[in-house]
Amino acid sequence: MSLKSKANHLIAMAVNSVAQKGNERVQSSGSSEAIRRLARQMGAEGVVLLKNEKNTLPLQPDETVSVFGRVQVDTFFVGYGSGGDVNAAYRVSILEGLRACKGIRLNEELAARYEDWAKANPIDEGFWGHWPMCYEEMPLDEKTAKEAAANSDSAVVILGRAAGEDRENTLTEGSWYLTRAERRMLSAVTAAFERVTVLLNCGSIMDMGWLEDYGERITAVAYIWQNGMETGNSVADVLCGAVSPSGCLCDTVAKRYEDYPSAKHFGRKDYNEYQEDIFVGYRFFETFAPSRVLFPFGFGLSYTTFETSVTQTRIAGDDCRVWVTVKNTGARPGKHTVQLYLQKPQGVLSQPERMLIAFEKTETLLPGEEEKLCLYCRLSDFASYDDTGMSGHRSAWIFEKGEYNLYVGDNVRDAALCRTFSVRALKVVRQCSQACAPDPAHPFERLVLRKDADGNNHPMTERAPVMQTSLRERILLHLPEDLPCTGDAGIKLGDVKAGRATLEAFVSQLSFDELEAISRGDYTMNSPLGPKGNAGAIGGVTQSLRDKGVPAVITTDGPSGIRLSDSCSLLPNGAALACSFNRPLVRALFAALGEEMASRGSDILLAPGMNIHRNPLCGRNFEYFSEDPCLSGLIAAAYVQGIQAGGLSACPKHFACNNQEFNRTHNDSRVSERALREIYLKGFELCVREGKPHNIMTSYNKINGVWAHYNYDLCTTVLRREWGYQGCVMTDWWMRKDESHEFPGVTDQGYRVRAGVNVLMPGGARTGKRKPDGTLKKSMKVQDGVTWGELQQTAMHVLKMALAYVE
Repeated sequence: MSLKSKANHLIAMAVNSVAQKGNERVQSSGSSEAIRRLARQMGAEGVVLLKNEKNTLPLQPDETVSVFGRVQVDTFFVGYGSGGDVNAAYRVSILEGLRACKGIRLNEELAARYEDWAKANPIDEGFWGHWPMCYEEMPLDEKTAKEAAANSDSAVVILGRAAGEDRENTLTEGSWYLTRAERRMLSAVTAAFERVTVLLNCGSIMDMGWLEDYGERITAVAYIWQNGMETGNSVADVLCGAVSPSGCLCDTVAKRYEDYPSAKHFGRKDYNEYQEDIFVGYRFFETFAPSRVLFPFGFGLSYTTFETSVTQTRIAGDDCRVWVTVKNTGARPGKHTVQLYLQKPQGVLSQPERMLIAFEKTETLLPGEEEKLCLYCRLSDFASYDDTGMSGHRSAWIFEKGEYNLYVGDNVRDAALCRTFSVRALKVVRQCSQACAPDPAHPFERLVLRKDADGNNHPMTERAPVMQTSLRERILLHLPEDLPCTGDAGIKLGDVKAGRATLEAFVSQLSFDELEAISRGDYTMNSPLGPKGNAGAIGGVTQSLRDKGVPAVITTDGPSGIRLSDSCSLLPNGAALACSFNRPLVRALFAALGEEMASRGSDILLAPGMNIHRNPLCGRNFEYFSEDPCLSGLIAAAYVQGIQAGGLSACPKHFACNNQEFNRTHNDSRVSERALREIYLKGFELCVREGKPHNIMTSYNKINGVWAHYNYDLCTTVLRREWGYQGCVMTDWWMRKDESHEFPGVTDQGYRVRAGVNVLMPGGARTGKRKPDGTLKKSMKVQDGVTWGELQQTAMHVLKMALAYVE
């Protein structure tokens, strides 16, 4: 059975199981065999092999291996915070996984020393926002390393890192950089062994400049990420050769931190200027600084070799298709990812050298076996947004006149030209309205490209265009009409689902108190309406609403599993999912998690996290997918499709520009409209269209001076009117108080409702008081205040989502 067939089969199993259970609230501990198997497979497919010399990997049968590094015992299974705080049913350490691997022998004397040392030196797990980013390493001298080498054929050194919510990576030893103890360990091991593998048990990339220091003494290197409860088994499958590594880098690995284009504009307390503009990650390096790259985006080695040949290309209107044949030309089974890149002509708008527009992955191919793949995309998804008007079409998605090149290959650097097509005259794909542009009070410079007479690329700067549109006029022009207030007409929400009444008729019955209640959660986390440890309830949060048939819809934190008091499955982190480049497998894994959600009483998983890896120090990069919006958006869509296959809901987050944890609830992301749309919103746009999530969560931060949960242009102009989103928009948990810039006296909940953010979560203040704050009612009494129509429209969005849970 093909991988895609397997994915569809597993999704169908999840759907059938959920349908049988209905809305039962079954408390069931443990993880199913299906989810264990899929998690293990996903973990292995996400492993990225960066170097493999002297036939170091896979480990050979009957080979004796010495494993160094504390994290073989105290493995990092996930990052920190709400996204990783899963009460896992079990966790397999790397040492436990290797011990279960048949065919190799471990240096058990050395392993016992690490176990004893770890037991005698327990980890201080810290507290919220102050978790350890690495663990104290067991001291290792040259004598111990030489003794191990005398009884072993090769060595494996494992280094671990973690960061998380409210816990940024830092430019310090033990976070971005190696510690002195780790360097001493590497020096001792590489001096004693001829073949040394280094495994990076991290949530996101870390400094790798040290590789050049050790040169040929390190013969194999791989990112193994944080693969949840099956981490040890996933790693063992790859090291022992049961699975050939097939992961590809989701981020560019540069030589130094200072080489990243956002390095000078990250980590500030009050604001960050996104001066690199559209040149994020490989878009910058491939355009301006290819020599500063250690490992390019999309790179990853295998234990076998592949030959990729393009057999056909077709461009028909907006549809772009490239057919390739992939053949396994090596001696071992393996999978292979093919990536499609677009190069645009340099016109009046700056363009990166290449941008990912599609990718596909083969099934496992035996030696000599081949498979045909079709890489497909809508070209309009990768048009350029003109925020300057230099093309003659301001606030429009366009293709400029010129030649466009398609490249196919294994990574962004090595992809080869496969097709050139021409755009004979400037083409306007979609005319939009200026939205979320920078505040004129806070101008900044952005990076642009200029070519010299010889065609060389040079970085220059220009002033980012600022907001010129009247938001007040836009909002007043699009206010919804009031529905008549009928009072209780006896209509239940079930009548709407059955087609006996319209949703408008149902909403017309609702009082102010009921409309207010629908616009917020059940005040606190761990709502009594759901299982213990839930994140909160929305919908039927009052008795009067439940009497009308509105269900209490239960939310739980994600994305690495379900955060409840009950035990649940802990799954591979976001970087591992993205590095797999395997959408069918992502769908299948999260369809299985959807089944687990149904059994635990969770209706909405607050996931996936899909903010762009703008900077490698962001603490929540472990939750997010990539520096690339296409990879982020398509992997997120597969995640959403899996969760929602059984009738439940995903909730992509954090919309948008939550690219820093430090001071995230106050920090202002100052970004050009073009970069916002092409980089930071594009992944969400792809996810909305392909995944159709029932819910979306806003971010804590400001975007060009306006908090996301008050941002009308973000949540209404772009999300609803341009993208056609029909679902529910909720805040992240709690929000900042503020008054509308355009409508004095419209504050807090009124400001939020007017912006098009439908639900305040968890619904009340951090004090735990179970009462509204009164700002919604006050915001209706001022000039040009919040209208009944806006309250009713808010309720409509929430109730459309809640209909799925009506029996």
